Amino acid sequence: MKTLSFVAGAFLATAAHADTLTVYTYDSFVSDWGPGPAVKEAFEAECGCELNLVGVGDGAALLSRLKLEGVRTDADVVLGLDTNLTAAAEATGMFAPHGVTATWDLPVAWSDATFLPYDWGYFAFVYDNTKVSNPPKSFAELAASDLSIVIQDPRSSTPGLGLLLWVKQVYGDDAPQAWADLNDQIVTVTKGWSEAYGMFLEGEADMVLSYTTSPAYHLIAEEDATKSAAAFADGHYMQIEVAGKLAGTDVPALADQFLAFVASEKFADIIPTTNWMYPAMMPAGGLPDGFSTLIQPETALVYPADQAEAARDIALDEWLAAASK
Repeated sequence: MKTLSFVAGAFLATAAHADTLTVYTYDSFVSDWGPGPAVKEAFEAECGCELNLVGVGDGAALLSRLKLEGVRTDADVVLGLDTNLTAAAEATGMFAPHGVTATWDLPVAWSDATFLPYDWGYFAFVYDNTKVSNPPKSFAELAASDLSIVIQDPRSSTPGLGLLLWVKQVYGDDAPQAWADLNDQIVTVTKGWSEAYGMFLEGEADMVLSYTTSPAYHLIAEEDATKSAAAFADGHYMQIEVAGKLAGTDVPALADQFLAFVASEKFADIIPTTNWMYPAMMPAGGLPDGFSTLIQPETALVYPADQAEAARDIALDEWLAAASK
């Protein structure tokens, strides 16, 4: 009887594992107000499985976690890397092709066979328009102002990394001086986006590094029109967030089903009013009305994925050198 009980228990454990998909993502995605709860409910209704969403700090922390865990990782899918990290992620050899064919609504052409886009947006500095009447219109104006800002650490946060590459795109070889000029404005550097945005809302800084779409949350969810994004004549750096399947997943069919779900209109419907970004696939009903009030950058800045890694290393060294002074 002991042998039969052991065999039965092992079978049930295996079956339970086969019906569970583990997705590593960032903390704000799995929060009560993020996309996680709606994504979990919708996908579980389709798959008859359990979707285990695991928050792993901010976006850039995902890649560090995967490198640390290696082939021992529990992740079947990773959701929350961006094009600044995809080349480094693919270089690990840990990802498999997504196999999804879809028509994307992105500002750039998409042909990556490994990573699947699910949303996009532009980085921006968000401010309270009842307190800041003359927002800066460039990095130079920000540096010359007496406004305080809170930013995120580029080593753990995708917005923080986006800011590094934004400054690098605008200033090129003059980026070290630009950081030196901005240092007086920086109140603190947080590990992730949630902490930084919370500090801003609590009045600990005049502006916070976030997205052009962030004011839509306040307008739609809170009926609060006091938050705006500063439009920079320099241009705004673009972020495209992606999902990828781990090559070592024990549930490849379930992982494929999830990626197909990510590329569906049902998933796209969830994104605008939970992740507060533009969906990579436009829903048939379009975007919520509040999105029409957002600033539209005249110049979109971005490094191609194959150039972002080299640019990142240089930009990080420049930022660290300036921050240490």
